[in-house]
Amino acid sequence: MKRGDVVLVRFPHPSGLRGKKRPGVIVQSDRYQGSVRTVVVAEVTSNLAMANDPACVFIDLKTVDGRETGLSKDSVATMLMLTTVYVDRVEHVLGSLSASLLARMEDCIKAALDVN
Repeated sequence: MKRGDVVLVRFPHPSGLRGKKRPGVIVQSDRYQGSVRTVVVAEVTSNLAMANDPACVFIDLKTVDGRETGLSKDSVATMLMLTTVYVDRVEHVLGSLSASLLARMEDCIKAALDVN
């Protein structure tokens, strides 16, 4: 797994309950791959209500970039919903973000965390 990979993982519910299996995007730096047993993942949702939010990446399956993600429907990767999971909890890689979507993700992380 590497930064920008779209993966299938069980996201914990904010209430602490079991949560839901859904796609996510690896946001953690590749520098830590293999040296820590966890990975930071952004939640992906098919709820498009936040598609224009500066902290969210809209993934349009009508585009080549969108299809490379391996997702089955238009989606939003939200940098407002980051979680840390054990690497062995990631079921498999669905696809990956293109260079342009990865650059957009970088901007969205900055917006979500209010960093330059």
